[in-house]
Amino acid sequence: QVQLVESGGGLVQPGGSLRLSCAASGTIFSIYVLGWYRQAPGKQRELVAAISASGVTNYAHSVEGRFTITRDNAKKMVYLQMTSLKPGDAAVYYCNLQQSWGQGTQVTVSS
Repeated sequence: QVQLVESGGGLVQPGGSLRLSCAASGTIFSIYVLGWYRQAPGKQRELVAAISASGVTNYAHSVEGRFTITRDNAKKMVYLQMTSLKPGDAAVYYCNLQQSWGQGTQVTVSS
């Protein structure tokens, strides 16, 4: 059974940075696409960034140039480096692998 555990969320001021981490267990990690999604109150869950098994990345237009997704297959970790954070980035961020989801980590952007 796949387990995903996110960490690294918190409160940050506009313009600040955070690094989210997601630890995976229970699966062959390296062959899958990994994704970070987010869901703000009253909104649908949306894809923020994804990284393929070969390291090809894609980003939502709203975060391109500010967020970076990376993976460490040896450690079964995926990361989301977020910079120049805006109030509109506030949401619960979820890690995704196939049909599995983590519990989410809250990101709050406020002065």
